[in-house]
Amino acid sequence: MFLVLVTSGVPASAAPKVPEKLVYNLSWTGISVGTASQEITEEGATRKIVSIARSNDWLSTFFPVEDRIESSYDSSRGNFPGQARHYRLKTREGSRHRDREIFFEQERGVARYRDNLSGDKADIDIPLDTIDVYGSFYYIRYLRLEVGKSPTVNILDSKRQRRIAVRVLRKERIKTVLGEVDTIVIQPLVASEGVFEGKGTVHIWLTDDERRIPVRARTKVTVGSVTATLVEWIPGK
Repeated sequence: MFLVLVTSGVPASAAPKVPEKLVYNLSWTGISVGTASQEITEEGATRKIVSIARSNDWLSTFFPVEDRIESSYDSSRGNFPGQARHYRLKTREGSRHRDREIFFEQERGVARYRDNLSGDKADIDIPLDTIDVYGSFYYIRYLRLEVGKSPTVNILDSKRQRRIAVRVLRKERIKTVLGEVDTIVIQPLVASEGVFEGKGTVHIWLTDDERRIPVRARTKVTVGSVTATLVEWIPGK
């Protein structure tokens, strides 16, 4: 769920916790279609984020989905979750397969993109501390988020490096697996790859407290919308 940023910084009350695992039910226009999870772990100076999405039996009969996205970071450099080092997206969605990798060489200001299926390769110039889409989500969780403000960030989205804004839209009280909670609704102005890939940007509901738990996410797809609803939160120590 951002390293180069126009903002007032990370509030002391919002403390990242590692390890952490988030488990979601996925629904399409109100119909349950699968599950997703995001987990962040660390070993030494290496921090890793793994995101997995799978279709349920009903959807798999005609449109199987198996998405896995892995990112790794140097936790001794940069802001949370660390300086991006490697990103890999491997997906199966119906008959469509993808397998892409990005190797970040921050010291050289270059990211090396590789498509493991087509053989396409590219070197992309990047500003210092550019991060992948999924890592940027973990960073944005712990900013001082103010309604009406739009911090910006450098990300590498596939082969496209760009500076995007994150709109802080409103505060909203909703019912969740954690009970009824106050949330902050944000809108990253970038289309995600994998399970949230669609025609519109993602809206994310974060708890309005020091935990900043993403309890809901929603995006428009070609027909209707996909919603991820938190069903389990396993916090770090």
